[in-house]
Amino acid sequence: MNAFQANKLALYFIAGTQDLAPNQTLPELLEKAIRGGITAFQYREKGPNSLKDAHALEEMARTLQVICRKHQVLFFINDDLELALTIQADGVHVGQTDQPIQEVIARSAGQLMIGLSCHQLAEVQAANDIPEVDYVGIGPVFKTSSKSDAEPPLGIEALHVLAAVSTKPVVAIGGLTPLNISDFDFNTITGIALISALTQSDDIAQTLNLCHQAMHLVDCQTPSE
Repeated sequence: MNAFQANKLALYFIAGTQDLAPNQTLPELLEKAIRGGITAFQYREKGPNSLKDAHALEEMARTLQVICRKHQVLFFINDDLELALTIQADGVHVGQTDQPIQEVIARSAGQLMIGLSCHQLAEVQAANDIPEVDYVGIGPVFKTSSKSDAEPPLGIEALHVLAAVSTKPVVAIGGLTPLNISDFDFNTITGIALISALTQSDDIAQTLNLCHQAMHLVDCQTPSE
């Protein structure tokens, strides 16, 4: 596990094979995103068109992990603690209705970074009281098509309220694009999570460049290949 650094959450890409266009492969897409400047990646394999075979899923996870390690990009697994522990990922991310956070902590504290999804004030406050939670993902901010069971959109004002309450680094998620993040308060929001904005982009480098500009990440350098 790499040491946790909050600034590594700045540009957080989330994807699985279910998010791909017919002519895409996930390793190729990840490589492009890394060249564009992402700082963290979460492998989220969920949905009707996702991989179901455990061997194939682990094989894909290991392939993606190698790419992330090569470029020093944080590698998280979504809601699969066993897989995250087996391959020694950097971290695991869980939702409120996934495996109970205390179970995740009991098995992974000290081995994995832990991210927790939050949508309500009480959830953010509860996360504040859990030392082992490294960051919270707050959203969805806007309507999203990437998650069929997503909560209702929060909107920017509610996002800012929850982010101001959080004592953990905050990653905003849900329908984010370079345009609609321009009004975010990046004094309280550490990073943004992108799914469709990248998987459906015709020019990933340009999309990420626009995100850099909107977030004023003037010191963020694009990794070398």
